[in-house]
Amino acid sequence: MQLITDIHKVDRSAWNALAQTSATATWFQTPAAYDFFASLPELMTPFFFAVQEEQELKGVVVGYITREKNALKQFLTRRAIIIGGPMLSETIAPDALELLLNGVRKQLSLRAIYIETRNFNDYSAFRPTFEKCGFAYVPHYDFHIDTTSEEVVEQNLGKNRKRDIKTSFRDGSQVIENPTLSQVKEWYSILLDLYVTKVKTPLFPWNFFEQLYNEKDTHYLLVEYENRIIGGTLCMSLNGVSLYEWFVCGEDGVYKNIFPSSVATYAGMHYAVKSGCPRFDMMGAGVPGVSYGVRDFKARFGGELKELGRFQYICKPLFYRIGSLGVKILKRK
Repeated sequence: MQLITDIHKVDRSAWNALAQTSATATWFQTPAAYDFFASLPELMTPFFFAVQEEQELKGVVVGYITREKNALKQFLTRRAIIIGGPMLSETIAPDALELLLNGVRKQLSLRAIYIETRNFNDYSAFRPTFEKCGFAYVPHYDFHIDTTSEEVVEQNLGKNRKRDIKTSFRDGSQVIENPTLSQVKEWYSILLDLYVTKVKTPLFPWNFFEQLYNEKDTHYLLVEYENRIIGGTLCMSLNGVSLYEWFVCGEDGVYKNIFPSSVATYAGMHYAVKSGCPRFDMMGAGVPGVSYGVRDFKARFGGELKELGRFQYICKPLFYRIGSLGVKILKRK
């Protein structure tokens, strides 16, 4: 077994092949994702870990450590995020997975306050090894929508959501699948307002979304009404596997009979069908037992609520507690 931490020492063809066969594959663990993270050094520091068994690639971990311009803020908020969770072969040996996770834990502990995997797939078979390596399981929801066909999408769509979408199209809204960069910037202003006024957590700056615009796996699906962008969704695709709804927003409640957030997600579901992705992943629906309006919104699209959880390793408990308290205070304002 061999642990690889140098991005230049991994076979990228084998890495891409694993993305097409692994049951825990996501776009966020691909070479394209790593390259994207690496293109934004002012916002994040990417990391890469892989494990081989007899020269065969069996597991990959891709993520980033957040960066802040202010040195003190960076020191107090640095965190290592592994979106989607590690990409693992179904035949990975427990010892190989242990080598991979221990490598992640040991090398990132000096650089981050905590390490978190945000799982989009079922890791129950691997959970004992995660816990053995010090990663605690934290319950968390996700919604998966079956997008194997147009018929399935329409059949599973909630009655009220179907009505909202129908009236939105009837009264003049339309979906733009290939927007200009200036239209994407209009959408970003809506998203930023949502994060400032309601979500109340930091949002990546414009250059993050501008850089994504040039990625081949990026799909901006925007909603236009009366020659204005009023909403949209940003999705990432892993061919033949899933379309991931990373960010979605809309000026809901502003226009009579127009529901841009619903139209945007609906457009994403149909784009998944058209592009051959059998699953539309809504990327997170909150914590079990805690009310969450976003989860209520997502539930009406006919998806399956899954508790896929997260794995966390707290590197610096005191700083973690301080940061958690700060987030709670911020959200109460």
